[in-house]
Amino acid sequence: MFLSIYLSNVMVSMNTQSFYATHPVFTAQEFDRFLANNGTATENNRKRLLAYYRERGRLVLIRPGLYGVVPFGTEAATYPVDTYLIASRLKADAVIGYHSALSFHGFAHSMREERLIVTRHPMGKPFLFRGVSYRTVQPPQALVDAGQEEIGIEQHERQDETLRVTSLERTLVDCLDRPRRSGGWEEVWRSSEAIPYLDIDLVARYALLLKNATTIASVGYFLEAQQERWMVGADALDLLRAHRPQQAHYLGRMREEDGRLVKNWNLVVPERILNRTWEETGESIP
Repeated sequence: MFLSIYLSNVMVSMNTQSFYATHPVFTAQEFDRFLANNGTATENNRKRLLAYYRERGRLVLIRPGLYGVVPFGTEAATYPVDTYLIASRLKADAVIGYHSALSFHGFAHSMREERLIVTRHPMGKPFLFRGVSYRTVQPPQALVDAGQEEIGIEQHERQDETLRVTSLERTLVDCLDRPRRSGGWEEVWRSSEAIPYLDIDLVARYALLLKNATTIASVGYFLEAQQERWMVGADALDLLRAHRPQQAHYLGRMREEDGRLVKNWNLVVPERILNRTWEETGESIP
């Protein structure tokens, strides 16, 4: 009998280690499914195993119901749990977006200690883990209404886990639609300068789906400014221009700044953006 119990515990331990090897960040629900598949799913068993491995420095509690695996030979208190994996596990439908997507793709001009997640089930408030803030926003309502929430969402592998991230095309439009979630217009401009190629048709199509004249004009103005580098065709610009505001709107809703009207897009654009003054001063974007 004792031998049977011993062998059973050994098997559970081996299976648990196998789970940890393939789930560097996991939820309590994922762990429950693992236990159920192994025929050992009880609430007490889950609590016992999680507590056991936390005490031995193999797990770190990120927030209630979310855990990070600590590799052998590293300290739980200082091990840098992957922030994108944390973000991807906060909600079942989590999508890494806005400035966090720029960072994930490797094109953010400046670093931010924040991970922003698009989800239909937002958290009540952001939470902080080891100096990084995690917060959620809901997808644009126009996409929800049109049943197009999945447009421009890509799947990527990271430490053998699958995450969902907005594509560069959707990310650019989202950042221009909500610049305050993206570090501001200057940050988006500087970040985009490192992007070698974009599917312009997808950019235009996604911008039109948002059904916001200011956003459409902002995207059009931005693409026109990058026309030669990205080989933006006249057809895409004409399509966007046909949906520009009927009256002058402020670029990125920045009414607090003085600007100049760009009639081609019916946009009032701040002088510092028109002249790209940050290039002259070499200022850094916070």
